[in-house]
Amino acid sequence: MNSLPFAYLIPIFLLTLYFILRKKKPAIEPLTDTDKKILDDYVGYYHNLDSTEKIRFEQKIAEFFSTVKIEAVELEMTTLDELLIASSAVIPIFGFEHWQYKNLTSVLLYPDTFNKDFQFEGGERNIMGMVGSGYMNGQMILSRSALRHGFSKSAGKENTAIHEFVHLLDKSDGATDGVPENLMSHEYTLPWIKMMHEEIERIEDNKSDINPYAITNQAEFFAVVSEYFFEKPELLKDKHPDLYQALSRIFAQNPAGSN
Repeated sequence: MNSLPFAYLIPIFLLTLYFILRKKKPAIEPLTDTDKKILDDYVGYYHNLDSTEKIRFEQKIAEFFSTVKIEAVELEMTTLDELLIASSAVIPIFGFEHWQYKNLTSVLLYPDTFNKDFQFEGGERNIMGMVGSGYMNGQMILSRSALRHGFSKSAGKENTAIHEFVHLLDKSDGATDGVPENLMSHEYTLPWIKMMHEEIERIEDNKSDINPYAITNQAEFFAVVSEYFFEKPELLKDKHPDLYQALSRIFAQNPAGSN
């Protein structure tokens, strides 16, 4: 019996099986002109980029949409909300060509602040955003009021959503400890820890303009000063040049420019 036809069928079968089982990459939808206008109007970081960098920012936004699910909880999601969330994710990683949030699958948007039980009505509600852990691992929760305030002109040095995405970057090495080992060379680790503790002492002595929430722990310090770095880079560079230089090295960015 001639077995040649059967031998030919084996690679065809395997190839067919490969195409059936392989994971399809999600489609990446480019941003519309309306999306770009919203970014230009509401996201100062994007507004200040040159035309080439704006295109790269838009591509990263589109990539984020293709890999992370954004869900509204008892509110109607708007394009503005989605773009502000994605911008918050892209801004801290804009200095890295191929970074993706592998430790994030979804972002839940709540109407307002919430409590530790994830309730956003009644009682004491002072949480504006959080990165999930345990059974909530891989999820982020953001308050829409805090999200929008972070991109308003009155926000100053603060941006809750950027704060939470910086926590995710910090967590990517396995520990949320204020030392993003995936983003910094080993020789800078100890100087960075020393710098954090020196600045925390200055905050405790009321000798610093950094938000006092930064003294909570190293992880919160890193997230708080990162907000400052992206929201008011010129001011941070002027008042805290060493801190600015360290963050510029960590994020591979120089938002204040060379002046």
